[in-house]
Amino acid sequence: SNRPKQKQKNSKKKKLLKPVSIERFSKMGTEDYTFPQGAEELQRRHHTVEAPKPQPFLKSLQYSVKETLFPDDPFRQFKNQNASTKVVLGLKYFFPIFEWAPHYNFKFFKSDLIAGITIASLAIPQGISYAKLANLPPILGLYSSFVPPLLYAVLGSSKDLAVGTVAVASLLTGAMLSKEVDAEKDPKLYLHLAFTATFFAGVLEASLGIFRLGFIVDFLSHATIVGFMGGAATVVSLQQLKGIFGLKHFTDATDVISVMRSVFSQIHQWRWESGVLGCGFLFFLLSTRYFSKKKPKFFWVAAMAPLTSVVLGSLLVYFTHAERHGVQVIGNLKKGLNPLSVSDLIFTSPYMATAVKTGLITGIIALAEGIAVGRSFAMFKNYNIDGNKEMIAFGMMNIVGSFTSCYLTTGPFSRSAVNYNAGCKTAVSNIVMAIAVMFTLLFLTPLFYYTPLVVLSAIIMVAMLGLIDYQAAIHLWKVDKFDFLVCMSAYVGVVFGSVEIGLVVAVAISIARLLLFVSRPRTAVKGNIPNSMIYRNTEQYPSSRTVPGLLILEIDAPIYFANASYLRERIVRWIDEEEERVKQSGESSLQYIILDMSAVGNIDTSGISMMEEIKKVIDRRALKLALANPKGEVVKKLTRSNFIGDHLGEEWMFLTVGEAVEACSFMLHTFKAEPASSKEPWNNV
Repeated sequence: SNRPKQKQKNSKKKKLLKPVSIERFSKMGTEDYTFPQGAEELQRRHHTVEAPKPQPFLKSLQYSVKETLFPDDPFRQFKNQNASTKVVLGLKYFFPIFEWAPHYNFKFFKSDLIAGITIASLAIPQGISYAKLANLPPILGLYSSFVPPLLYAVLGSSKDLAVGTVAVASLLTGAMLSKEVDAEKDPKLYLHLAFTATFFAGVLEASLGIFRLGFIVDFLSHATIVGFMGGAATVVSLQQLKGIFGLKHFTDATDVISVMRSVFSQIHQWRWESGVLGCGFLFFLLSTRYFSKKKPKFFWVAAMAPLTSVVLGSLLVYFTHAERHGVQVIGNLKKGLNPLSVSDLIFTSPYMATAVKTGLITGIIALAEGIAVGRSFAMFKNYNIDGNKEMIAFGMMNIVGSFTSCYLTTGPFSRSAVNYNAGCKTAVSNIVMAIAVMFTLLFLTPLFYYTPLVVLSAIIMVAMLGLIDYQAAIHLWKVDKFDFLVCMSAYVGVVFGSVEIGLVVAVAISIARLLLFVSRPRTAVKGNIPNSMIYRNTEQYPSSRTVPGLLILEIDAPIYFANASYLRERIVRWIDEEEERVKQSGESSLQYIILDMSAVGNIDTSGISMMEEIKKVIDRRALKLALANPKGEVVKKLTRSNFIGDHLGEEWMFLTVGEAVEACSFMLHTFKAEPASSKEPWNNV
């Protein structure tokens, strides 16, 4: 009013800039208003955050199911194919043998033949040893190395996996079944329970593969498996002291205290003949193992050592009549192929519950080990295996195995490593191994009569050393202390408790950690990297600088009911701390809160309620809330809940943190805020 001439002069121009909200600022055109310097450029650079187009419910559900259960999109290859091609592709998908068999040649067969014979020389003594570990007749170890490998060769997708029994699953089977039935007093019932447990393990494994639920196995983390396998290997090794010292009576418990008490309480029953023989073969097996590690080209030396030990031990016992001097031998092995055992399965109480429990636990452990081993060797040869196909293959070979006098089988690491080092090309190596075992069952089983049990104990102890991966434990300590805690919890639980206790403790801690991650997501203050438009965590990048008048917060997880309360309290605390810091330092007062939503992939109704509460808290403090880079699913739900329309406003959503900072900084230096009681506190120039 004091400058009428200037006012009259300006009236000839476009309309003067009048009080506007940021919403009107972002939408109005330059032909109607004269902006302060820089506003037109800011408006041009501002990008609108768009919500995804609404989809029909069925289509949205189909997409969610596909992303959850079919992340690899197995049906992609069937698109735009005629009926006959789809049939061929279907056969290749469900029976991987049809995929590689047409391209099989004599060169591949030579490699697979050598590998198959090599792993057979390991499978025969290991099979007999592990069957004894499960308190089962030794012949079952050979049965389990005949039928399952044939099925895996047809259904499995790994080129390197060698199928057979494993020590940990054998130990679990023996420990869990022995609690209900004494294998010595009622061997027939015990045997039938072992077949039934194998059947339920196969049903579980096949079901997980068919229904694409393999992610359940992922709850057994790498740290859990390292600790569990190490603990089981320690327990198995200590239990072999029974065979080394020639003890006839031994504890059924698996914890180290019970085992050592059982060993040293029977010192007067130790057989020096058995001890000398055991130590001699331990030295021989460890020496060959060390030699093969130093000279990888001579891997076959360690692979042939177990069978060589069996042959040498049998000859030694036969010629010295050591069985008459306290050296226990296997005895008679039934000649012939696997007898049918369908009628032996038990589906009635009171033992069915034990069989189901044993089958589920051993099935999960065997599945986790087999898939981990298969993926490891697939990575070495640069090809992929389908985890769900592997589950189906393991499940079917255990279901059929339970019908043919086999107990639980999977892909053991030691046998697969020998198969890999022997240069196998396809799953034909499993077929060669099965044929070698079949030949043994038909003609050679009488030769194992004089095989000393102490040799089998030595074979198991040496095999277990490979499962105690102390280097992996050291790596866990260096990288992640919590993973190391999980690993050691599993190890201690198995060694000082039982196999089941160790497994439950490790899985419980892993799930607790998962819940901790979900319920306590990371939040951080972001600052600007000098001479850039990049904003990063100020703790990670100390050189980054906070923007005066702005607080940029990063949320590193989806917002769910489990973490909504924590995030509300943490965000309010960040605001309180920033206001105190500003007050003490004398900097510009806090005006804007920017939430970086880049890592927030989803939000539920509890999360939306939390956002509404945060908005009210910020409004009461005469501050303004802005969202940067909200994801499509988040924008969709915030729009449907009317949070954006009724509380936030579309103008307060930005595509990047940089745009949000630019807009807020512009308004901070251009507009002056009214009192917090105003309905539109940002409508002033």
